[in-house]
Amino acid sequence: MENEEAVLALAALAQPTRLQAFRTLVQHEPDGLPAGELARLLEVPQNTLSAHLSVLARADLVTSERRSRSIVYRANLAEFQKVALFLLQDCCAGRPEICAPVIESLQPCCPPKRKERSRA
Repeated sequence: MENEEAVLALAALAQPTRLQAFRTLVQHEPDGLPAGELARLLEVPQNTLSAHLSVLARADLVTSERRSRSIVYRANLAEFQKVALFLLQDCCAGRPEICAPVIESLQPCCPPKRKERSRA
């Protein structure tokens, strides 16, 4: 990732409504949300949300797909991962103990559900 891409993504997230929109879309992965439903959840006018989603889309943090009469938005988690890794890759400067607390805090908060074995 180049510096310019990281700056664009971080700038897109540096606004309260856009940050909340992105976080809400992350919570609704992998299905995404129709624009109207996202506007309702965030309690913002649809035209205002549209402008915010455009900024997030230019930063490649959200994608959109037309489904029938709706536009469904999804968080681009692969791009967000690139941004997070860009920020963390050189944080240790050869000293992994500096980043150990950060790495530990990145452990999943919600471990995957175990598959239940069928009892036959």
